Amino acid sequence: IIKPKVGLSPQKTAEVAYKVWKNGVDLIKDDETLTDMKFCKFEKRVKEVIKVRKKVEKETGTRKVFVFNVTAPIDEAIKRAKLVKRYGGRCVMVDVVTTGFSALDYFRRQNLGLIIHGHRAGHSAFTRNKDYGISMLVLAKLLRLVGIDQLHTGTVVGKMEGKKEDVEKINEFLKGKFGKLKPVLPIASGGMHPGLVPKLVQILGKDLIINFGGGIHGHPKGSEAGAQAVYQAIEATMKNIPLKEYAKNRNELKEALDYWRD
Repeated sequence: IIKPKVGLSPQKTAEVAYKVWKNGVDLIKDDETLTDMKFCKFEKRVKEVIKVRKKVEKETGTRKVFVFNVTAPIDEAIKRAKLVKRYGGRCVMVDVVTTGFSALDYFRRQNLGLIIHGHRAGHSAFTRNKDYGISMLVLAKLLRLVGIDQLHTGTVVGKMEGKKEDVEKINEFLKGKFGKLKPVLPIASGGMHPGLVPKLVQILGKDLIINFGGGIHGHPKGSEAGAQAVYQAIEATMKNIPLKEYAKNRNELKEALDYWRD
C-alpha cells in the first residue's frame, strides 16, 4: 500500500511504486482514501504508474500489478476503470460499502476485463457489534454473488478486527465451491510487517494477498529495504525456515525483525 496514503504527486507515487516493485513486491495499491485529488489527479497517476510498471517488468522479467482506486459515483467509477484499461492497467479497487451492491453489480457487468479488488472500508459499522447488524461472512457472500474478484477479510495477527475462526470461515467460503461462481482471493491487510508472515500463512494458508503499508515503508532503511525484507520473509516461510535463521545473512530482514518486535 502506497504510504503516505495521501499527499504524494503522481510522479512521487510512481517513484515509490518503482522502488518496491524493483525489490520484490508484486502488487501495489492505492489507499482507499486516495481517489482523484488536486495534488494527484487520477489520470495523471495512472499514466505515470503504468509507465514505471512497464519499465520494471522489463527489468525484472516479473509481471506486476497496480490497484487503482476508482471509487466514485458509479458513472465516474466506470469512466475511471475504462481509463485504467486504456493505459494498460490490470486491476481496479472499489470501496464496496460506499459503492453499494447494485452499483457494484452494474460495474461488474461492464465486463472490462479488469480484476475487481474489493476494499471493505466502513464495514465495521454493521459487522462488529454482536447484538445487531450483519456479519462479515454475510457481506462476503453478497460480494461474491455480485462478482468481486478479491476481498479484504482480515489478518488475525495484524491490527484489523477479526477473530481467527471468523476470518478462516470467510476465507474458506470465498475460495470454496459456491454454485457456478468463480472463487474470490482473500486479502490480509492491516498492521502487517515481515515478522508476522509465518504465523499469518500458518493460519490462513498460501492462497491470499498480503498487503503491507507501514510494514514496508516504515523500515529503518526505507521502502526498498522494506520491500526486500517482506520478500525475504515470504521466501523463508515458503521454505519453512525460521525468520531469525533466514535473517542471519540478510540485513534487511534482520533489521525489520529487530524493529518490529511482537
